[in-house]
Amino acid sequence: MSCRPAGHAALGSDSRSKLQSLPSLNHLGKLSDQHFHPGAESDRPSPSTRKTVRSHSQETTRNRDSRPGAVARWCARNGWPVHPLAAGRKVPAANCDRCRQARHDPRECPCRPAGRWCHGFHAATTDLELIDAWWGSNPRLGVGVSCGPANLLVLDVDAHSVAVPHRDRLLPGIPIHESVDLTGLASGFDTLALLAAYRGHPDPVDDTSTLRVRTPSGGMHIWYRTDPGDHYRSSTGSSPNTALAWQVDIRAHGGYIVAPTTRVPAGSYRPVGPTRVPAPLPAWLADDLRRTGHTVADRPSAPPPPPPTRTGRGRGKDALRSLAPLLETVAACAASPQGAGFSDKLNRAAYTAGGLVAAGWLTEARARELLDEAADVARPHQRRRSASIIASALSAGARRPLHGERP
Repeated sequence: MSCRPAGHAALGSDSRSKLQSLPSLNHLGKLSDQHFHPGAESDRPSPSTRKTVRSHSQETTRNRDSRPGAVARWCARNGWPVHPLAAGRKVPAANCDRCRQARHDPRECPCRPAGRWCHGFHAATTDLELIDAWWGSNPRLGVGVSCGPANLLVLDVDAHSVAVPHRDRLLPGIPIHESVDLTGLASGFDTLALLAAYRGHPDPVDDTSTLRVRTPSGGMHIWYRTDPGDHYRSSTGSSPNTALAWQVDIRAHGGYIVAPTTRVPAGSYRPVGPTRVPAPLPAWLADDLRRTGHTVADRPSAPPPPPPTRTGRGRGKDALRSLAPLLETVAACAASPQGAGFSDKLNRAAYTAGGLVAAGWLTEARARELLDEAADVARPHQRRRSASIIASALSAGARRPLHGERP
């Protein structure tokens, strides 16, 4: 009799042959980086072309197509809303002074109808006139794509040098039998290959039918198109709650992805192969995303009602008033990529939120939502670390409830 919960399967001797058929668990070096040219059918030069020096006009055309403003327009024409990223960075361009100083719902911010780019992916647009105004006056801004409104889901495969967790955490919900040899497993490339092999499907890293982008850190973005009625949540591969595979992040609703050719100090985001459009999300991946809790209910077009302002002793309003200044100090770290005390500020905010939750002033779900949002504004590139800080500090704060007439 099996002790595994219903619906959970183990990787055992029946799947070892699938894993052994893989040429290698390490895919880091086998895909060539190529220059981005939105209109090109293929960027791989022929032997004869390699010996020919391109004319000045050809080079100028290619460089023009790779400029951020041109890439933003190309994305918009594909129906993908875009928003500016800070020059040379992969984080959203800074908010205006008013938005930095006063916390408010991005969906109700007057900056959006005024044509300003405040609040990152919340300001994303396909309006070509607005795009020309943004990048025309700030040509060095990078390009971010808001995944949810674009009906995009991107597998963000990481190759960070970190300790490999226990095998039970590599593929959430799929215990991996001890007989499976995991020697050499070191990154999201390996766990994604492992998941694909277990399911009996090709590795998405090798999916030439869809847009794939090599990241400066050695990872890869694998772009897929979803049906308009399907909503998937974003996640990080290290999350203890919602994750597809270790070191494989999901960029979907509530998240953005860096557009191809965007440059940062470490390098540029380079498309791989000739394909420049996302293919439909494979059915087997959609099944695993549902299995791992990535699907969300349809969202209403109108903004949800604001938090209650007075229940009993006004606890909802008072809790938010007490927490708001701490959240603002976290979000304000966006202006300083280093040396802003981000971890300490996030820890303090989460610890306070834990005390408010324990005392009944605030729900845990609302506290996590507020903390995640503030952390993502300041450090969207380190969501896993932020999630760890939040979880630990919430737990610690919950041991010291903040009772009293007001938090």
